[in-house]
Amino acid sequence: MKLKKIILNNIRSYENQEIDFPEGSTLLSGDIGSGKTSILLGIEFGLFGLQPGQKGNSLLKNGTDSGKINLEFEIDGKNVKVERSLKRGKSISQDSCILDIDGERKELSVMELKSQILGLLDYPKEFSKKQNLLYKFTVYTPQEEMKQIILQDSETRINTLRHVFGIDKYKKILENTSIITLKIREERRVNESIVRSLEQDKLDLISREDELEVKQLNLVSVEKELFLKSEERKKTQEEKDGISLQLEEKRKIQQEIEKQKIILSTKKESLTNNLKLIEQLKIQIKEIEDLNFDELELLKFENKLKQLKQEKEEINEENIKVSSKRNSFVIKINDSEDLIRKIQHLENCPTCLQNVDISYKRNILDKLNSEIEENKEGIAFMENEKQIIVGKLSKNNLEISLLENKIQELNMLKMRMQGLIEKKTRMDEIEENNAQLGNEIVSLNKGILSQETFLLQFNELNEIFEKKQLEFDESMREEKLAEIRFAELRKEIEVFSRYLEDLRKKITNLEVLENKIKYLTELDNWFSQKFSPLISFIEKNVMLKLKSEFSKLFSEWFSMLVSEDFNVRLSDDFTPIIEQKDYELDYSQLSGGERTAIALAYRLSLNQVINSLMSKIKTKDLVILDEPTDGFSDQQLDKMRDVLYQLNATQIIIVSHEQKIEGFVDNVIKFKKVDGISVRE
Repeated sequence: MKLKKIILNNIRSYENQEIDFPEGSTLLSGDIGSGKTSILLGIEFGLFGLQPGQKGNSLLKNGTDSGKINLEFEIDGKNVKVERSLKRGKSISQDSCILDIDGERKELSVMELKSQILGLLDYPKEFSKKQNLLYKFTVYTPQEEMKQIILQDSETRINTLRHVFGIDKYKKILENTSIITLKIREERRVNESIVRSLEQDKLDLISREDELEVKQLNLVSVEKELFLKSEERKKTQEEKDGISLQLEEKRKIQQEIEKQKIILSTKKESLTNNLKLIEQLKIQIKEIEDLNFDELELLKFENKLKQLKQEKEEINEENIKVSSKRNSFVIKINDSEDLIRKIQHLENCPTCLQNVDISYKRNILDKLNSEIEENKEGIAFMENEKQIIVGKLSKNNLEISLLENKIQELNMLKMRMQGLIEKKTRMDEIEENNAQLGNEIVSLNKGILSQETFLLQFNELNEIFEKKQLEFDESMREEKLAEIRFAELRKEIEVFSRYLEDLRKKITNLEVLENKIKYLTELDNWFSQKFSPLISFIEKNVMLKLKSEFSKLFSEWFSMLVSEDFNVRLSDDFTPIIEQKDYELDYSQLSGGERTAIALAYRLSLNQVINSLMSKIKTKDLVILDEPTDGFSDQQLDKMRDVLYQLNATQIIIVSHEQKIEGFVDNVIKFKKVDGISVRE
């Protein structure tokens, strides 16, 4: 592809400007803000239209309702003209699009024109609905955008490069394969859980058919047994009901006797407990009366305890101060020892890069060793002070512990003295309650004896009723069992008939699923054991080859731009690694010119790798560089001559305000601004 001409009409700072592009290297020169970069944006818009996220007001000139770009280029011997328009409404949108190939003119939609351009450039069709990353990384990349991709996180960078290299399809294939195999395995697991019971179901069918025949024979026998048990139960119930009426009176008397016995037992227990409690209270009162408690002594001990705790706080504060001083000495020793190690291995001054004199190093080392000895003496003194403080603290803790125990004993004694009156009152109340309980117990004993004498006449009748009750319960139980067996057997026969029919249908369906499981297993094995490993192997080898070639080219371009002793390469995630004298440098530690060199080397390497990988694309002979020397020193600017020579491209367009670049190129086109309008000089 070779650019021939572009016409900008109401685009950014241009009103109506035509620029021709000769072959070879061309510099678009002018002061900052003169409109150089607008030409590059116009070329990109002419080829691909507005990019995803790009707004029309970034191109359409302020204060105008419409704008247009006419771009002419040659590709494969064909003369191609592209016309794109912008129109201002509620928002700025792309208007008409026209494509002219060797005089054959067509009006197309925005997407149709982009698709046609991609076809002419032999770009992958998948870029029709995406950003033009392939164009940005092989033809025109704003310098700041390349710096951004270098500073991005590794995952974003790898995914972007996968997309640019056109090998993100492998990742997509593996993701889709994973989804398919997951669904296959899920379906297989579901089916396996269903067919797991197939063989058992077949055996169950035979067994249940035999069991159904036996149950049908048993049903007649169980029905006859149920009738006999029902008649026997009715006869026993009539006899039991006659005796039950006579025993009703006996039950009432027995209930009353039991109630009286419970009350009697409760009162006896209360009387016994009260007697025990009185004895305990007497002992407690005697013990309290014998105690000797002094309130002033307790107050004296509490004041002493407060004084000891205050002393403990002072000792702890002194201990903290001593520890802090000791730690300060230790830190100083560590700092001095670290400095000694660095000076011992230091050959050149890190500031002036001159050799360090041995005598000068020895004087510094002697001074540092002297400081270490002084600090060690300080540590020894502080450790001795700490031992004295620990002794004081131990003695203080012992005195506090003994005094707290004594105060606790006196407080317990005080509490016991306060409960003396309460215990005496309680004892009087219990003795009065015991006298009343004794009278009630005598009355209850007499009543119980009278009722038990009356019940003796019901003893024989009670035994007869109990025997008849057992006979009735047994007959009732046997009737219920016979009734349950009959109902269960009849229900089982009904359920069995339906169950056997369903089981036959289930076995037929499971045999179909069993064949399906075999197919799913074979399909899963093919995806997981053959297809996925093959795709992963292909992707891995493609990335390794790209990384190796990319890293080599990156190192070569950077070495050409920076003469200092730098070693550069790419990590596995395509992150630039910069080393100087075996030390790895962070990107932010580099100068502005070095950062620009990194970005430019990365950009040129990426251009060569992509052009090598996608050898059919038609833009491989065109390179556009936007301010590629930002922050460069004079020495680095001189090296741009070699860079332009090594590019080996048919057409190179450079945007720069550096006058020195004019001597390195074949053609120079200068621009300036007049009353806010960009024009060619």
